[in-house]
Amino acid sequence: MIYKTRSESIELKKMRILNLSMELSERDKRYYYNLRMGYEGEVLFDSMAEKLQRDCLVLNDLLLKVNNSTFQIDSLIITPNSIHLIDIKNYIGDYYYKNNKIYKNPSQEIASPLTQLERSETLLRKWLTEHDFDMPVVSYVIFVNPEFTLYQASPDVPFILPTQNKQYFKQLNSNTTKLTSKHKMLADQLINAHIVESPFSQIPSYEYEKIRKGIYCKDCHSFSLVIDKNFYKCISCNNEERIESAVLRSVDEFRLLFPERKITTKAVQEWCNIIENSGRVYKILKKNYKTLGKNRWIYFE
Repeated sequence: MIYKTRSESIELKKMRILNLSMELSERDKRYYYNLRMGYEGEVLFDSMAEKLQRDCLVLNDLLLKVNNSTFQIDSLIITPNSIHLIDIKNYIGDYYYKNNKIYKNPSQEIASPLTQLERSETLLRKWLTEHDFDMPVVSYVIFVNPEFTLYQASPDVPFILPTQNKQYFKQLNSNTTKLTSKHKMLADQLINAHIVESPFSQIPSYEYEKIRKGIYCKDCHSFSLVIDKNFYKCISCNNEERIESAVLRSVDEFRLLFPERKITTKAVQEWCNIIENSGRVYKILKKNYKTLGKNRWIYFE
C-alpha cells in the first residue's frame, strides 16, 4: 500500500510558473524540463506500485539527513523481509552501458545513476543503524519509460528495465509473509524524519515587477483569455474555466512565489490582470479566505 503519497514539489510548481511568466535561461529551461520529466516518471512508477497486493509499505519522496549528509529517495518499499530503495529514471531513447558508465548514443556520457544509488543506500543503512533498525537493504534503478532502451548492461547491475517492471512487481506480490508493527514503526519514523524544504533547490532569482501578470489557460497555458459571464474562455484552445476557480488558482501561485506579500483585493486584481471589477475579486476572496483587518487595510489568509 502507498503509505506516503507523492505530490509535486514546491520547486517544480515554482519552475512551472516561472517558465510561463518570464524568460528562463537555457540552463534553467533544462532544469525545469528535468524536474518535470522526473516527476512524470515517478507518477508512472506510482501507478504500478499502487497495484501491489501483498503486505508492503511504499514511501514516496523522502528527504533524510544522517550526520551532516542529506539524501533523497524517490521511493522506498518496506517488505516483511527487506527494504527496497528505488531510484526512478524517466529516460527516453537509446543508451548503452560501458565501464560502469551510461552513454546516450552516440557518445554523450550522462551522470551515472549508480553513483547516486550507492550514496543513498550507504546513508540509508547509517540512518537505520542510528535508529536501531536491522533490516537488509536492496537498491535498484528503475527505468520506467517504455521508449527507453539500454544496451550492453550486464545482468548483475542493479537496473530494472521497462520490460522487466512487470516481473519485478510480480515478485514483490509473491511474498506471503506479513508485516509487523515494527515495519509500521519504521515507516512512521522515516516519515517523521522527512525534511520538507529541499536544500538542493536551484530556482533562479525573480522579481515581482519582472513577472508577467495575468491568468493563463490551465490546459494550453495561453494568456489569451476572454471573460464570458462567469467563465474564462481560452481563445487558443476554447477551454473554459470558472472565473472563481481561475482566480483561486492564480492566488495560490501568487502565494507560492511571494509568500511575504499580503493577499488584498488590489494585489490579486493586479496579479490576475484581467478582471476590471474589483468588487468581483473581493467577493471571491471573502468567500474562500479568512478576512483580516478593517476598511482600507483588509487582507485575506
